[in-house]
Amino acid sequence: MNPACKLGLLASLYLAQGLPFGFFTQALPVLLRERGLSLAAIGATGLLFLPWALKFLWAPVVDHTGTRKAWLLGLQGLTVLVALALTAVDLDSGLVAIFIALVLFNLLAATQDVATDGLAVRLLSPTERGLGNGIQVGAYRIGMILGGGLLLWVFAKGGWSTMFLAMAGILALTCLPVLFLPRVDGGAEPAPDRHSGARLLMAWSERLRVPGVLGFVMLICMYKFGDAMASSLVGPFMHDAGLSKEEIAVVKGTIGSTMGLAGAALGGWMAWYFGRRPALIACGVLQTASLLLYVACALEPGDRHLIYAASTAEHLLGGMATVALFTLMMDASDPAHAGTDYTLLACAIVLAGGLSGLAGGVVGDLAGYVGAFALAFLLSGLGCLALVLAVDRGAGPQRLTAVWPQRRARGSR
Repeated sequence: MNPACKLGLLASLYLAQGLPFGFFTQALPVLLRERGLSLAAIGATGLLFLPWALKFLWAPVVDHTGTRKAWLLGLQGLTVLVALALTAVDLDSGLVAIFIALVLFNLLAATQDVATDGLAVRLLSPTERGLGNGIQVGAYRIGMILGGGLLLWVFAKGGWSTMFLAMAGILALTCLPVLFLPRVDGGAEPAPDRHSGARLLMAWSERLRVPGVLGFVMLICMYKFGDAMASSLVGPFMHDAGLSKEEIAVVKGTIGSTMGLAGAALGGWMAWYFGRRPALIACGVLQTASLLLYVACALEPGDRHLIYAASTAEHLLGGMATVALFTLMMDASDPAHAGTDYTLLACAIVLAGGLSGLAGGVVGDLAGYVGAFALAFLLSGLGCLALVLAVDRGAGPQRLTAVWPQRRARGSR
């Protein structure tokens, strides 16, 4: 596949993942808060995202059976059907059904992510990974922002059923590029060899035992924990600060999508041009600094301009840091086990997000938004420092030594 087709295909697939994820993590908390649920109860819904944390269990099956095209078309089609089914559910009386659908959405999207990540590792050359991860994170964040912003606006204007019809329509459109995916995508599928039957279901544990992998998993959790903790509180904070659903849609939609895309592009360029280590340091520091704006917002909750500035910084700088980290994660993945390796690392990010959302809700109820955002700032800074210092000392998979100290020469390709 030529580079433009590669990037277009990956953009559609990651946007498809981000759309329902954005609704359930950004729009739904606002609607639940409007109905009087506590911050701790809203934070606890993060536990329903367990499929994203557990997808490594079935990643080897996706990695070594069938074709990418069959997996992707089947999973995408099922998500469209689930979205259509939710048009018949009432938010006020159908919370149990909504939470069941949430788990199902996440199971399908998480499995699609295994296939997509494996495809991305095989399709993208090392020199394309910075840009490819910029597309990955940018498209995913735009999907999240559409789910948390545009769909919230559609709900405010047209109601629950119209909102899920819109979601189903967008998801159906993202299936189209997959129709043109060749059967052989980026090289032949790795031979299952000894990975067969029950052994295949446990193949992830063998990958986890590769030297350096477990420590790297812990480090990337630390890198994103503080930022994810702050992000989980933003929707409820905006509601409590007096912003309407329409205003939240503008902040998270129009402003957020623009800044998220810009941040993904900048982070991908920095990882490509300056190298992995400088990009992770710069983006991590900026991501951490952006959380101070939410501390200021919590101290002055009536200042809408400050809230807009904080949201802008969050999407721009958070997108940069995520791309820099994901590029390093792709470098650490073995192409022969691409979906499984990358999935193990991605699950760490999701696990950190779920735990940080729960922690954020508990701290927010106990210490208020000021205390919660301040703690998130501190944890973000410590996580960035820990990752850089540890990899400097040789932590992580051996594959990282080929990219960590390097800096691209000006004008080189």
